[in-house]
Amino acid sequence: MRTIADVYIEKGLAEGLARGRAQERAEGVLRILAARGIAVDETGRERILSCTDLDTLDRWFTRALSATRFSDLLAGE
Repeated sequence: MRTIADVYIEKGLAEGLARGRAQERAEGVLRILAARGIAVDETGRERILSCTDLDTLDRWFTRALSATRFSDLLAGE
């Protein structure tokens, strides 16, 4: 039988894993941009690192692969 503590632990674990995936994806976006020589100012860097929506981060990751400037990453956002 699951206790209320088990439920909270599972919820906390799931939230922690989601935050970790988002952080990893955000760092990946920044690494791609850096490798491609695309400058990202502090505001842009903070926007990417503070994003927790995996769909948005996936979209940015894909765009980073072909972007020629930082504004290409955020086009339409």
